[in-house]
Amino acid sequence: MESLLRQSIGEMAELLPRLIGLSGHLKRLGDAMMETWKHRGKVLVAGNGGSAADAMHFAEELVVRFARNRRALPAIALADPTVISCAANDFGFESVFTRQLEALGNPGDVFVAMTTSGNSANLVAALRTAKQTGLVTAAFLGKDGGQARGLADIELLVPSNVTARIQEAHKLLFHTLCQWVDSQVD
Repeated sequence: MESLLRQSIGEMAELLPRLIGLSGHLKRLGDAMMETWKHRGKVLVAGNGGSAADAMHFAEELVVRFARNRRALPAIALADPTVISCAANDFGFESVFTRQLEALGNPGDVFVAMTTSGNSANLVAALRTAKQTGLVTAAFLGKDGGQARGLADIELLVPSNVTARIQEAHKLLFHTLCQWVDSQVD
């Protein structure tokens, strides 16, 4: 156990300084979110598996609170199991997020895709749909960015091939973003 923990800590220690290079992209995402909220828009977030849990975590930090009490901010994780299973059953799994974006997304809203590989067909399709609908698009990616690379307006590509480290880095990035949002909102 100790050797595994040392290995995980070592991998994160090596990765953390490399995340500084993403600060400009993170600021762009923060600015886009502030702009959509200024115009009564919303942030929509999606992911699969562990990234779905991260999408829900990110949305709840925005809606409820992160570190301090401030006004609630419109954010929705596209994670309703009844909607997902209905869309998958009726239209196929690739459509589970596009159907929700068609229903909930408006021009100027922000769509955030979370995917460690960048190869989730439903998120690739969602990024394309979001762009066509006029949403600002962002992607939390890992590895080489996969098929999603180049599809989003704002990309936060974590330079790692280890899924667990990518997810941990995504969480650090969106927590930092939440901290920044807290400093900007009353």
